[in-house]
Amino acid sequence: MNDLDAARRALQERQGLGARYDAPEAPAADLRLARLGTAYFARKLGELGDAALYAPSRVSGRTRAHVICDVAYQARAISRQVEAATAGEPVPPFYDGEAGRIGDIELGATLPARALRHLFDHAAVHLNVVWRDLPGSGWDVPAADAGGALRPLRATAMERARRLWRGALELDNGTRLRDLPPEFRD
Repeated sequence: MNDLDAARRALQERQGLGARYDAPEAPAADLRLARLGTAYFARKLGELGDAALYAPSRVSGRTRAHVICDVAYQARAISRQVEAATAGEPVPPFYDGEAGRIGDIELGATLPARALRHLFDHAAVHLNVVWRDLPGSGWDVPAADAGGALRPLRATAMERARRLWRGALELDNGTRLRDLPPEFRD
């Protein structure tokens, strides 16, 4: 048993009956990176004042609001796929085409600051809930990634982790490359 397994067992003992947990087949280490990334991104977002959300990001031609929307909409896309797998329904494509994704981000970047913050928060919580409720066999359901290539849903945890940590860097408000986990420093 490793430290993560021991921590998970201790948490389950503290929470008692009725609490819900990730399936044993879930990619625990990848989910941990994604959840740490969610907390880190949320902290960096919280450090920004409302006006600063519309300032340029580290990505040329994109504001921080664009980065926030991109991160939030990725969570929504993964959530749709996981919900379909949980319900035994056909898994939808990740996005409805690149043009639609870009259009959604452009439109979302015009939201008021409070709405942008809520968008991120809600998308992150919703994704965490659907991941937690995904049955063990669901983690191996094939689904298309953002580029259209098939991968098992278990890959979404690492995709999400990468997007969150890279997104924190793109916000350009103090995150350094060395602050990212080694897996995402490329």
